[in-house]
Amino acid sequence: MSPENKIKLNLQRKKLDKLDYQLLKLIKKRTEIVKKVLALKKQKNEIIDNKRISLILKKIRKESLKRNIDPKITHRIWKNMIWSYIDFEKRNFNKK
Repeated sequence: MSPENKIKLNLQRKKLDKLDYQLLKLIKKRTEIVKKVLALKKQKNEIIDNKRISLILKKIRKESLKRNIDPKITHRIWKNMIWSYIDFEKRNFNKK
């Protein structure tokens, strides 16, 4: 890699790092809301709502296409996020 491209690469990586920190702030906010949602659930079987999951993934696909974002990327991100939060809710259900 040329020295000029190495400088450009480092600049782009710094931009990515900045975005990552912004994403972490959003994840923290999302987690706080998930905790409030969990507090409303009375039974553990209320944690997984397959109908809602399907609806969310469809909306994300539609929005991704509208914004010219590869829908495979967003589908994978949201699916992993949803199941990560389901795991979080299951682990924290008995602690509420």
